[in-house]
Amino acid sequence: MTSPAPTLREPRVRTVDDLIGQVRAGAHGPDPAGQRVALAFTTVQAVRHEGRTSGYRNEVLSLRLAAAVGSCAVEPGALPPAALDDCVGATVADLLDHPLQPVRIAALDAYLTHVRPHTPEHGARPYAIPAGTSLLRSRARARAVVDLLPEGVSRVLVIGVVNSLLERLRERGTPYTPCDLKGGYTEWGEPVRTDALAELGHCDAVLASGMTLGNGTFQPLLDHAAATGKPLVMFAQTGSAVLPRFVGAGVHAVCAEPYPFFWLDGGPGVIHRYGGAR
Repeated sequence: MTSPAPTLREPRVRTVDDLIGQVRAGAHGPDPAGQRVALAFTTVQAVRHEGRTSGYRNEVLSLRLAAAVGSCAVEPGALPPAALDDCVGATVADLLDHPLQPVRIAALDAYLTHVRPHTPEHGARPYAIPAGTSLLRSRARARAVVDLLPEGVSRVLVIGVVNSLLERLRERGTPYTPCDLKGGYTEWGEPVRTDALAELGHCDAVLASGMTLGNGTFQPLLDHAAATGKPLVMFAQTGSAVLPRFVGAGVHAVCAEPYPFFWLDGGPGVIHRYGGAR
């Protein structure tokens, strides 16, 4: 089955700046200067799943635009408190010029979620996440993400280590190289590399977190995938509405997860997949 075609023809993009320029020019919807953010908030989480030996922390900046919420993850404690005050009542156009990259990405994500919601009409394929424990739901999300990779890849570079994703790759028998700016070790004692660009030549597919949008490391991955044809699959809580715009322009597939994220409650939920193997 093929994905439904978007209802509007979208211009191709090569960079996030291209996309911002298109938004400013009205190529994706109404003038962002007329769109105001009503609410800004952060979500801070610490987790250690039952049976796992290590845990982690998340912090996410989210902006509310009409019924839409756009998000960008940040390193815990890195976001200045004044950033929330900067966002409330500001126009999207103003925030696209904000000096902080996470604010710019969250604003872009809010705008695109507002004008291009995650529906079949815009190319999204819903994927149900069942109710259950945090670990059960993490594993379900991992299947949704990893199964977007083509069969037969010999090694996947995983950027943004999530143990459930690595577990799913192990179940598939797919070798991987874990990479994260934090370094450290995986649940299975594997060393985590910290220089993703140095590892690109040693893999034939890339699985990367949307956090790369917020820390400025997405563009080299996109350029490499576009130049080499390697499948680049993104799992996106950050920029869930931004990254689908790059499918077919270097990105092979996106698992998009807008706010509220799977880890916020134990009830059933839906995430959205774009592109990828059928």
